[in-house]
Amino acid sequence: MEQIVISGTGVFTPEQSITNEELVKAYNEYAEKFNLSNKQDIDSGKTDALELSNEEFIFNASGIKNRYVMDKEGILDPEIMHPILDKRSDDQPSILAEMSIKAAEKALNEAGKTANDIDAVITACSNLERAYPAISIEVQELLGIEGFAFDMNVACSSATFAIQAAADMIRSGSAKTILIVDPEICSGHLDFKDRDCHFIFGDVCTAMILERKDTSQSNNCFEILSTKCITQFSNNIRNNFGFLNSAKKSSPLDRDLLFMQQGRKVFKEVVPMVSKLITDHLDEENIQTKEIKRLWLHQANKSMNDLIGKKVLGRTPEEHEQPNILQDYANTSSAGSIIAFSKFSDDMNKNEIGVICSFGAGYSAGSVILKKIS
Repeated sequence: MEQIVISGTGVFTPEQSITNEELVKAYNEYAEKFNLSNKQDIDSGKTDALELSNEEFIFNASGIKNRYVMDKEGILDPEIMHPILDKRSDDQPSILAEMSIKAAEKALNEAGKTANDIDAVITACSNLERAYPAISIEVQELLGIEGFAFDMNVACSSATFAIQAAADMIRSGSAKTILIVDPEICSGHLDFKDRDCHFIFGDVCTAMILERKDTSQSNNCFEILSTKCITQFSNNIRNNFGFLNSAKKSSPLDRDLLFMQQGRKVFKEVVPMVSKLITDHLDEENIQTKEIKRLWLHQANKSMNDLIGKKVLGRTPEEHEQPNILQDYANTSSAGSIIAFSKFSDDMNKNEIGVICSFGAGYSAGSVILKKIS
């Protein structure tokens, strides 16, 4: 089988960030005002009072301390509580495309490639800012790439599913070198007025270059030994926003048009599903767990990752074996595991093996076994 490699990665991190302290202050101001304005209904039992948030609750529930966002002003205004992103004219680059370009330039530089070397672009993320034209085709145009492009969405597993799709396309001969971008503005689908989830997400964009081993010139190159993807339908993580909302007479304020989850059910069901995916995948490739030097897991919840790592390795992973970026970036959906891979792979030795694994809404999960070759 032809050897396919990831020869470059890039991460675009927004300039603005929000600490837990800032987030709690804004939420609590909103909650206190809500409780005061609805005091009569609360006292009569018609309306539930909003419980205040705190930094200890957030960190214990998630492991998150900070998140980067495209706009913090609107999020931290108790009268607004969502990002403010100005509408752009059609002849201006879209926000997702702009983020993608910045990440792509870093990935191209690491891979030693230019736009002329790329012949396909995949935009893989959990939310797209428009139905069409595809964000990927806009990225293709802005970078001056010839070939083809398409968007895809498998929520938090979008990046790993895109790796499998890109590797398969290169093996089939439909493309030689592929750019994958994962622009995630997760703050846009988060209800910052909901105490149970107002802290979960952040914004970021990652990029990867995939190509044949024999064309790679990278000094930090990983061969894709194998990929394995699974899906299993669940309503436990859901967002009902879509193009039929107006036809259904939905209000923009409807709660189900933003991220919703039943966290305890997700934890209980996803941990064994993902642990089994990774162990089965390793067994199929005749790779023993003791050979795994690094786990780059989806960055959603530290307790979940710790348990998955323990189930896969048969022991508690050392910090360097399972790096976390969650505390700094929060949950960035499909980009999280790629951030971890990009930031914590340079130190690996030649021929050492690691696994990128994403998981999330769908349910969906993707496992990518990598071997460092340069």
